[in-house]
Amino acid sequence: MELLLLAVALSMDSAALSIANGARCGKLNLFKISKIAFIYGFFQALMLLIGYFLGLEFIKYVEAIDHYIAFFILFVLGAKMIKDSREEEDLECSIDLSLKLLIIGAIATSIDALAIGVALSFEGGSIAVSSIVVGLVCFAICIVAVYIGKYLGEALEKKALILGGVILIIIGFKILLTHIFYLDA
Repeated sequence: MELLLLAVALSMDSAALSIANGARCGKLNLFKISKIAFIYGFFQALMLLIGYFLGLEFIKYVEAIDHYIAFFILFVLGAKMIKDSREEEDLECSIDLSLKLLIIGAIATSIDALAIGVALSFEGGSIAVSSIVVGLVCFAICIVAVYIGKYLGEALEKKALILGGVILIIIGFKILLTHIFYLDA
Protein backbone atom coordinates (compact mmCIF):
# COMPACT_ATOMS: atom_id res chain seq x y z
CA MET A 1 0.00 0.00 0.00
CA GLU A 2 2.86 2.36 0.84
CA LEU A 3 4.43 1.75 -2.58
CA LEU A 4 1.17 2.62 -4.29
CA LEU A 5 0.84 5.83 -2.27
CA LEU A 6 4.44 6.70 -3.08
CA ALA A 7 3.79 6.09 -6.78
CA VAL A 8 0.72 8.34 -6.67
CA ALA A 9 2.65 11.06 -4.84
CA LEU A 10 5.54 10.92 -7.30
CA SER A 11 3.09 11.13 -10.19
CA MET A 12 1.47 14.35 -9.01
CA ASP A 13 3.97 16.69 -10.72
CA SER A 14 3.49 14.82 -13.98
CA ALA A 15 -0.26 14.75 -13.41
CA ALA A 16 -0.30 18.51 -12.84
CA LEU A 17 1.59 19.04 -16.09
CA SER A 18 -0.76 16.61 -17.85
CA ILE A 19 -3.81 18.45 -16.51
CA ALA A 20 -2.31 21.72 -17.71
CA ASN A 21 -1.67 20.24 -21.16
CA GLY A 22 -5.22 18.92 -21.30
CA ALA A 23 -6.67 22.24 -20.15
CA ARG A 24 -4.64 24.29 -22.58
CA CYS A 25 -4.55 21.85 -25.49
CA GLY A 26 -8.05 20.44 -25.65
CA LYS A 27 -7.50 18.87 -29.06
CA LEU A 28 -4.88 16.31 -28.02
CA ASN A 29 -5.65 12.90 -29.52
CA LEU A 30 -5.22 9.51 -27.83
CA PHE A 31 -1.84 8.89 -29.49
CA LYS A 32 -0.42 12.21 -28.25
CA ILE A 33 -1.91 11.67 -24.78
CA SER A 34 -0.38 8.17 -24.62
CA LYS A 35 2.98 9.50 -25.80
CA ILE A 36 2.99 12.17 -23.09
CA ALA A 37 1.96 9.67 -20.40
CA PHE A 38 4.54 7.10 -21.52
CA ILE A 39 7.40 9.59 -21.43
CA TYR A 40 6.40 10.92 -18.01
CA GLY A 41 5.99 7.39 -16.60
CA PHE A 42 9.26 6.19 -18.13
CA PHE A 43 11.24 9.04 -16.62
CA GLN A 44 9.63 8.60 -13.20
CA ALA A 45 10.75 4.96 -13.23
CA LEU A 46 14.20 5.73 -14.64
CA MET A 47 14.95 8.52 -12.17
CA LEU A 48 13.84 6.29 -9.30
CA LEU A 49 16.36 3.67 -10.46
CA ILE A 50 19.15 6.20 -10.88
CA GLY A 51 18.52 7.62 -7.41
CA TYR A 52 18.45 4.15 -5.89
CA PHE A 53 21.82 3.18 -7.33
CA LEU A 54 23.35 6.52 -6.38
CA GLY A 55 22.07 5.98 -2.85
CA LEU A 56 23.60 2.50 -2.65
CA GLU A 57 27.03 4.05 -3.23
CA PHE A 58 26.62 6.29 -0.19
CA ILE A 59 24.69 4.02 2.21
CA LYS A 60 27.73 2.83 4.15
CA TYR A 61 28.54 6.43 5.02
CA VAL A 62 25.08 7.47 6.19
CA GLU A 63 23.46 4.27 7.47
CA ALA A 64 23.11 5.59 11.03
CA ILE A 65 21.15 8.65 9.91
CA ASP A 66 19.46 7.35 6.75
CA HIS A 67 15.93 7.70 8.18
CA TYR A 68 16.56 11.38 8.94
CA ILE A 69 17.83 11.89 5.39
CA ALA A 70 14.82 10.08 3.92
CA PHE A 71 12.46 12.15 6.09
CA PHE A 72 14.20 15.38 5.15
CA ILE A 73 14.09 14.59 1.42
CA LEU A 74 10.42 13.59 1.50
CA PHE A 75 9.44 16.55 3.69
CA VAL A 76 11.28 19.10 1.54
CA LEU A 77 9.88 17.65 -1.69
CA GLY A 78 6.37 17.53 -0.25
CA ALA A 79 6.62 21.12 0.99
CA LYS A 80 8.01 22.19 -2.40
CA MET A 81 5.10 20.57 -4.20
CA ILE A 82 2.64 22.36 -1.92
CA LYS A 83 4.50 25.66 -2.43
CA ASP A 84 4.57 25.14 -6.22
CA SER A 85 0.80 24.71 -6.19
CA ARG A 86 0.48 28.34 -5.09
CA GLU A 87 2.64 29.79 -7.86
CA GLU A 88 1.08 31.19 -10.98
CA GLU A 89 2.39 29.68 -14.18
CA ASP A 90 1.70 30.74 -17.70
CA LEU A 91 2.16 27.54 -19.68
CA GLU A 92 1.57 28.03 -23.35
CA CYS A 93 -0.30 25.44 -25.33
CA SER A 94 1.78 23.60 -27.85
CA ILE A 95 -0.26 20.92 -29.54
CA ASP A 96 2.79 19.75 -31.47
CA LEU A 97 4.86 18.90 -28.42
CA SER A 98 8.24 17.72 -29.60
CA LEU A 99 10.04 14.78 -28.04
CA LYS A 100 12.65 17.21 -26.71
CA LEU A 101 10.04 19.30 -24.89
CA LEU A 102 8.34 16.21 -23.49
CA ILE A 103 11.65 14.87 -22.17
CA ILE A 104 12.51 18.22 -20.57
CA GLY A 105 9.09 18.24 -18.87
CA ALA A 106 9.54 14.61 -17.82
CA ILE A 107 12.95 15.28 -16.28
CA ALA A 108 11.67 18.38 -14.51
CA THR A 109 8.72 16.48 -13.03
CA SER A 110 10.77 13.43 -12.03
CA ILE A 111 13.56 15.07 -10.04
CA ASP A 112 11.65 14.11 -6.91
CA ALA A 113 11.75 10.45 -8.04
CA LEU A 114 15.55 10.71 -8.13
CA ALA A 115 15.58 11.87 -4.52
CA ILE A 116 13.05 9.22 -3.50
CA GLY A 117 15.24 6.59 -5.16
CA VAL A 118 18.10 7.66 -2.90
CA ALA A 119 15.78 7.39 0.11
CA LEU A 120 14.59 3.93 -1.02
CA SER A 121 18.18 2.70 -1.19
CA PHE A 122 18.37 3.29 2.56
CA GLU A 123 15.17 1.30 3.13
CA GLY A 124 16.03 -1.69 0.95
CA GLY A 125 13.40 -3.64 -0.93
CA SER A 126 12.95 -4.44 -4.59
CA ILE A 127 13.80 -1.41 -6.68
CA ALA A 128 12.70 -3.22 -9.86
CA VAL A 129 9.16 -3.67 -8.56
CA SER A 130 9.10 -0.15 -7.12
CA SER A 131 10.30 1.35 -10.38
CA ILE A 132 7.78 -0.58 -12.50
CA VAL A 133 4.90 0.32 -10.18
CA VAL A 134 5.88 4.01 -10.16
CA GLY A 135 6.19 4.08 -13.96
CA LEU A 136 2.87 2.33 -14.56
CA VAL A 137 0.98 4.37 -11.99
CA CYS A 138 2.39 7.59 -13.44
CA PHE A 139 1.43 6.49 -16.96
CA ALA A 140 -2.15 5.71 -15.93
CA ILE A 141 -2.53 8.87 -13.85
CA CYS A 142 -1.19 11.06 -16.66
CA ILE A 143 -3.64 9.65 -19.20
CA VAL A 144 -6.54 10.32 -16.85
CA ALA A 145 -5.09 13.73 -15.93
CA VAL A 146 -5.00 14.94 -19.53
CA TYR A 147 -8.65 14.03 -19.96
CA ILE A 148 -9.53 15.67 -16.66
CA GLY A 149 -7.69 18.79 -17.80
CA LYS A 150 -9.58 18.79 -21.07
CA TYR A 151 -12.90 18.80 -19.26
CA LEU A 152 -12.31 20.51 -15.92
CA GLY A 153 -9.51 22.96 -16.61
CA GLU A 154 -6.60 24.42 -14.71
CA ALA A 155 -8.16 24.48 -11.22
CA LEU A 156 -7.25 20.82 -10.60
CA GLU A 157 -3.59 21.29 -11.53
CA LYS A 158 -2.81 22.93 -8.19
CA LYS A 159 -4.85 20.43 -6.15
CA ALA A 160 -2.83 17.54 -7.64
CA LEU A 161 0.41 19.14 -6.44
CA ILE A 162 -1.01 19.68 -2.93
CA LEU A 163 -2.16 16.06 -2.68
CA GLY A 164 1.22 14.76 -3.84
CA GLY A 165 3.04 16.98 -1.37
CA VAL A 166 0.90 15.87 1.57
CA ILE A 167 1.41 12.19 0.68
CA LEU A 168 5.21 12.61 0.52
CA ILE A 169 5.28 14.36 3.90
CA ILE A 170 3.16 11.62 5.50
CA ILE A 171 5.43 8.89 4.11
CA GLY A 172 8.46 10.83 5.40
CA PHE A 173 7.00 10.98 8.88
CA LYS A 174 6.20 7.25 8.75
CA ILE A 175 9.81 6.40 7.84
CA LEU A 176 11.15 8.64 10.59
CA LEU A 177 8.80 7.32 13.28
CA THR A 178 9.36 3.71 12.20
CA HIS A 179 13.12 4.05 12.66
CA ILE A 180 13.01 6.13 15.82
CA PHE A 181 10.56 3.85 17.60
CA TYR A 182 11.61 0.63 15.81
CA LEU A 183 8.07 -0.05 14.64
CA ASP A 184 7.28 -2.79 12.15
CA ALA A 185 7.03 -1.31 8.67
